[in-house]
Amino acid sequence: MTRTWLRQISAVIRLEWKKTFFAKRGLWIYLLALMPLALFLAHAVSVQYRKGALEGLARGNQKSLTAQDLASISKGMSRQEVIERLGKPPSAHSWDEPRQDESGQSHVVVNEVYHYSDGVDDLHVKFEDGTVTGTSLGQNESLGEDTVVFAGVFQFFYLRLAIFFGCLGIFMNLFRGELLDKSLHFYFLAPIRRDVLMIAKYCAGLLAATVIFVTSEALQFMAFCWSFDSQALASYLYHGHGLAHLAAYLGITALACLGYGSLFLAAGLWFRNPILPAAVILIWEALNPFLPSVLQKISVIYYLKSLCPVEIPTAPGTPAIFAMLISNPDPIAAPVAILGVILVSIAILALSSRRVRRMEINYTTE
Repeated sequence: MTRTWLRQISAVIRLEWKKTFFAKRGLWIYLLALMPLALFLAHAVSVQYRKGALEGLARGNQKSLTAQDLASISKGMSRQEVIERLGKPPSAHSWDEPRQDESGQSHVVVNEVYHYSDGVDDLHVKFEDGTVTGTSLGQNESLGEDTVVFAGVFQFFYLRLAIFFGCLGIFMNLFRGELLDKSLHFYFLAPIRRDVLMIAKYCAGLLAATVIFVTSEALQFMAFCWSFDSQALASYLYHGHGLAHLAAYLGITALACLGYGSLFLAAGLWFRNPILPAAVILIWEALNPFLPSVLQKISVIYYLKSLCPVEIPTAPGTPAIFAMLISNPDPIAAPVAILGVILVSIAILALSSRRVRRMEINYTTE
């Protein structure tokens, strides 16, 4: 019997995968999955453009400069002192500005801005009448800062919004879409158990969601890495846990599809209007940090957040409500978190199987 069920599941998956991957009503899911990729690609292009501009500026220096040379310039220094330390600037512009002194007499102030670079960082030096009145040292983002930004986008957009609503669109339509298309009776008239049919449809949806979102996450990581030079990238990947972070992000993405998929499959079976259950689940997941510890465990995001490889620091002065959203005061071990998502999904699917066995079709009410 098990072999028969496996063949039936395989047959249903072959029928469903095209509808799941290429459904017109699901094209927005691809856009949702690719939004973070577009963000990281734009950032990588911007970084590469700025890097090229700074290297071109550094080639115009009169002498070779280091980051220490750029940082040595301070207010009160004269133009001559700056030129002695950094050489003539590769880029400079000046303008005259009429001003009035305390006695009311008007005079002209000569403003100048010198622009230097060591190829990585750049320095703007502002002069008034030959004296430094301000400096602006622009430093490239560090790898550590960018990994925190990547983790923030993953946790607060990709997990909580992109995958959440993507799974809503995929899994809730597995049965609701058939009802709206008035085609579910063909499956129910076929010689296949309804709970086996439900598992097959769930597997087809899980395959689609996992392929779409895991692929997008891998491409996001590649775009994220593109903005770094080869030496820093090799150090991050092989000595800074970069590959481990990638494996964790891909695994969490797959688990999110597993957990949210079971929730929305059940919602599609139990409710005619998907908006209400989706809103309830979204609010429950968003309120998870503020719930008692016992209730926190009855959610998907609790387990997923415990698996995230990079902890997002809370900046001083952050409002308490946002600090609670960022922090994870009670993380659990990775094996427990993985098992928790799997067990929650199995429990939801078990309840859904009872619902689908008793389900009656009435297209006139849909």
